[in-house]
Amino acid sequence: MTPEIRPVTESDWPAVWEIIQQVIEDGQTFPYDPAMTAATAHDMWMERPPGLTVVAVTDGRVVGTAKMGANRPGPGAHVSTASFMVAATARGHGVGTALCRFAVDWAQQRGYASMQFNAVVETNEAAVSLYEREGFRVIGTVPRSFDHPVHGRVGLHVMYQEFDTPA
Repeated sequence: MTPEIRPVTESDWPAVWEIIQQVIEDGQTFPYDPAMTAATAHDMWMERPPGLTVVAVTDGRVVGTAKMGANRPGPGAHVSTASFMVAATARGHGVGTALCRFAVDWAQQRGYASMQFNAVVETNEAAVSLYEREGFRVIGTVPRSFDHPVHGRVGLHVMYQEFDTPA
């Protein structure tokens, strides 16, 4: 079943924080400090307009979250970016795909020329595969830039998709 994706509310924060905490403490997919506090995470994850943070909800439960906005300000503001996190119990059920499609649609509707993911851990095969299925490609890899708890130092991919919208 495809999750409902909607803008996050403050009342969603405890469930969102639980997902973020789970992902960063696992240490395998996001270059965030595993000791990050809930307050720091809140300031970082809860986008302010014109950006957007959303949740994916299934059976009344928050099972994923995403944030999206401009990749850089000023002359780079025509390129969007997004980040996604899915609860461990919901992985492999289309939540990440639904969040990715939502983010791409959101960016295209707002006239962004493209979307760039700045730091996709190369050993995160599920994410790399999902993004490639959705039209992204690896345009470069920063070698040995992520200290993976199992594989040691691995690369971070920069992944990119150009949109068909006019500049």
